[in-house]
Amino acid sequence: MDKKVKQCLEEIVGAENFTDSLIDLIAYAKDASEHRHRPDAAMWPVTVEQIVATLKLANQAKFPVTPRGAGTSLAGLAVPDRGGVILDLSRMDKILAINIEDRLVVVQPGVVYADLDRALASYGFFFPPDPASGSVCTLGGNVATNAGGIKGAKYGTTKDYVLALEVVLPDGRILHTGSKCMKSVSGYDLTRLFVGSEGTLGVITEITLKVNPKPPMTSTAMATFETLEDAGRAISEIMYSGIIPSALEVVDQQTLIAINQNTDLGLPEVEALLVAETDGYTREETEFQMEKIIEIFKKNNATTTRQADSKEEAEALWTARKSAYGVLARINNNLIVEDLAVPMSKVPDMLRSISELAKKHNLRIPTVGHAGDGNLHPVICFDGTNPDEVKRVEEASAQLFEKVIELGGTLTGEHGIGLAKIPFMGLEHDQVSMDVMRSVKQLFDPNNILNPGKMGLEE
Repeated sequence: MDKKVKQCLEEIVGAENFTDSLIDLIAYAKDASEHRHRPDAAMWPVTVEQIVATLKLANQAKFPVTPRGAGTSLAGLAVPDRGGVILDLSRMDKILAINIEDRLVVVQPGVVYADLDRALASYGFFFPPDPASGSVCTLGGNVATNAGGIKGAKYGTTKDYVLALEVVLPDGRILHTGSKCMKSVSGYDLTRLFVGSEGTLGVITEITLKVNPKPPMTSTAMATFETLEDAGRAISEIMYSGIIPSALEVVDQQTLIAINQNTDLGLPEVEALLVAETDGYTREETEFQMEKIIEIFKKNNATTTRQADSKEEAEALWTARKSAYGVLARINNNLIVEDLAVPMSKVPDMLRSISELAKKHNLRIPTVGHAGDGNLHPVICFDGTNPDEVKRVEEASAQLFEKVIELGGTLTGEHGIGLAKIPFMGLEHDQVSMDVMRSVKQLFDPNNILNPGKMGLEE
């Protein structure tokens, strides 16, 4: 990057909000994925006007701009693949309005998910999408990736709650989309266009979100199954039974073995463990739902079932699911946390295929996931310094996504495409779909300055 351009960027945000220090640039070279590439500079804008000025300069000088939140992406979304400048939005972190009467909040993109959750708790409300990184991830990133989480089966993902956006377009114009109404079909749905766009079409500077009253009652239960097929039938039956659990999570045998090897939990090493949660406004309502779920567990040959009698017991039942990633991180030097979704009836088929791929390629691929909406997370554990093992990982990944598409699934349920899934975009999207997506990118960003190299949007 030209020295004069860096000086201009520093003038836009001030010396305290600009860096080209090597130690900072190394930190910004990666996110939570295995991808990395160093930027030429990084900046922390605090006003919309600073972002406008930055993008106008980028269009003029033709340098890349990569918007970034907390850097929790597991698909390389926040990695500056072409260098340029990182636009770190974490200092735009104000909750601008909480309007309970209209059931909405207005926030800046740098607000951390957990901070909004705490602010809403005193009103008895919550923002339902519940990403695993909720304690650190930012709402701008949630919108950019259409983030989901364990409550997706009942409450959906981020796109179901975004009412309106303020976006700075690549040429510096400010676009306002949507409205503060619960319903609106006025014109094209530009709001949805930006949700999940991974920072390739514009920089989100203000978000209006729908929020929900939080059910005060929850009930939690766990069941173990000797076969994936029994667990799969239980999942499907629950989801068409008329009961919609607030969470229905699956932990596979390889994950259970890894947890037992690294903790003292002593979990049964069965083919599948399911954790279910129901919620409601009365104890009777919540327990009725859970009784139905436990009945289905038993009908489908659960070897054990256990229902929590207290908040502490509920937390204990969730330990197996929530400790999985931390435990798996100890297994090997490198982790690729994959993200795929298949029709719910195909969950056992997909789990079986993952297990077979692990054996075929001599890899460890423990899997957890959101069984209630068919969203699975195989975690490929490997040694990135071993070329033979890296080659086997690449082969397994390609075959994994071929199977996903064969089962009628999708490449990503909540992590996004980023850099990680580019090689597989052609499996899911035909040439017409890719041409249309590339045309949209070209329309908004003809100079390709915003997060270039992502989503397979370049020929």
